[in-house]
Amino acid sequence: MRTGTIGRGLGLATALAALITGLFMAPASAGRPAPAAAPAEAAAPAAFTHPGVLVSRPQLDFVRSRVQAGAQPWKSAYDQMMGSKYASLSRTAKPRAVVECGSYSNPNYGCTDEREDAIAAYTLSLAWYLTQDSRYAQKAIEIMDAWSAVIRDHTNSNAPLQTGWAGSSWPRAAEIIKYTYSGWPNSGRFATMLRDVYLPKVINGSNSNGNWELSMTEAAIGIAVFLEDRTSYDKAVAKFRGRVPAYIYVTADGALPKTAPGSGLDTRDKIINYWQGQSTFMDGLSQETCRDLTHTGYGISAVSHIAETSRIQGQDLYPEIAERLRQALGLHSKYQVGNPVPSSLCGGSLKDSLGPVTEVGFNALHNRMGIAMTNTQTLTERQRPAGSNNLFVAWETLTHANNPN
Repeated sequence: MRTGTIGRGLGLATALAALITGLFMAPASAGRPAPAAAPAEAAAPAAFTHPGVLVSRPQLDFVRSRVQAGAQPWKSAYDQMMGSKYASLSRTAKPRAVVECGSYSNPNYGCTDEREDAIAAYTLSLAWYLTQDSRYAQKAIEIMDAWSAVIRDHTNSNAPLQTGWAGSSWPRAAEIIKYTYSGWPNSGRFATMLRDVYLPKVINGSNSNGNWELSMTEAAIGIAVFLEDRTSYDKAVAKFRGRVPAYIYVTADGALPKTAPGSGLDTRDKIINYWQGQSTFMDGLSQETCRDLTHTGYGISAVSHIAETSRIQGQDLYPEIAERLRQALGLHSKYQVGNPVPSSLCGGSLKDSLGPVTEVGFNALHNRMGIAMTNTQTLTERQRPAGSNNLFVAWETLTHANNPN
């Protein structure tokens, strides 16, 4: 069933019953977004928008105007980015034919180099667009060309996650360069790299911790946009729709969290074990909250990035996941800004921090959709300018703070 066709083919009584159920069974709370319609079938856009992975041309134009005006927080975020190692014009790429990454990147044969070169390519592409200094575009191209000439595979246990992380940054960079800079002779080779080396590792998802599949899906949807691959785009959206409800709990789910298709989590004990032993479920709890906030932040970030890319592509997934994303951002922000953790949540103790991951979701839900998010706003503004997590998140105060486009 595609968006806009709900009720088509249903009898009148069935349609009315569905409407009444939607109106009266949705949880009511001030500030919550309106109930979303039932998820539509995946539907890649008839024509892809470029640049269109995480950031669009109107968004980039808005940022450039704000930076040129010296307005905050964009100017300080720009200065932070330009002063980072990722914006260096003297950077030398370190490509490998085989990147081998074990658990927690041990062994680490090219893992850090690949992730950081991908972030550098994206950073330099942003620097190019904001300054119009072609040296930055040429350096981004140099890095992308170095990798596309060499890499053939990712191996060892963390290969899917590593591919997802690097594969999330590469298409962001490639989109900006290909569609705003004239002169990238090897863009076709880069596309082949994404299609042959990255996409096969991420497109089928993962039944590991949810941040794995979400990061892999982020890479898949970004690569699909760059390749204009509608089949892969649709598959990535389907993965997203199956994973988000299985990663972020809301009370409307019932006594237990939902499970992802194919997870094999078919008993209460298995589900609780998968949720890090947490047996009390509350709005916004993530599958990894009781593991640590850092991994939770990876998952929340990927959710935001995928929804942002889909919105740019004209298929807005935010309404489908807005309540879950709002609750997840709000719950974790509440405790990160200093509220006491109740004993019912991870035994009263949370580890680590979310990282620089709240800007994209906060801008979409609060600024565009008008949803009140007090704790998320406090944390987001406290963390500005948000930098990079050196994995797949970078410069989101610059690109998404108060960005209306």
